[in-house]
Amino acid sequence: MYSLYHSTGACSLATLTILNELAIPVKVINVNSLTDFDTVNPVASVPALTIDDQVLTEGAAIVLYLLKKHDNDLLPSEPQARQQAIEHIMFANATMHPAYSKLFFINQHISNEDAKQQALDAAAAHINKLWQVVEDKLSQQQYLGGDQPSAADIMLAVYSSWGAYFPVAINFGERTTNMLLETRSRSSFRMALASDDA
Repeated sequence: MYSLYHSTGACSLATLTILNELAIPVKVINVNSLTDFDTVNPVASVPALTIDDQVLTEGAAIVLYLLKKHDNDLLPSEPQARQQAIEHIMFANATMHPAYSKLFFINQHISNEDAKQQALDAAAAHINKLWQVVEDKLSQQQYLGGDQPSAADIMLAVYSSWGAYFPVAINFGERTTNMLLETRSRSSFRMALASDDA
């Protein structure tokens, strides 16, 4: 039995969506109800996934573990396409996610409002450049995964909502907007969101 340590709206939402895509039963544990989550994951960040007595951490590593272990259409078997899919996962996790994380850091640690807004605007400008990279990648296909969503599309669909927490302008191209809407409309994503509301 899998247990996913999750926080509402956090990047663990992507892990939960992928578990739903794979039709894997999972117990969802909201870390906000725990006082000792650091005994599960010493850095106290989500997601963490337990499988019996094994604890997996780091979102991208968990996603790749699940996609390699379970039959799915999210990770291609053809070597070149598989490598491209892994690169997209790493772009989402190691490039886009940290770019958004800067917004949270700035908002929490800069008290001067003018300086804070300038820093937020600079971080948002960088995020917009990254979304343009996504828009360019979608020039010949509906999703990063081709004609169907990939794990990276799911991850990006989660991160894309985070800009709404800040007074910044995050711009999505037309193709990116369509990809995000279609990804969020999948039953796996809606089921994960319902877990947030439970």
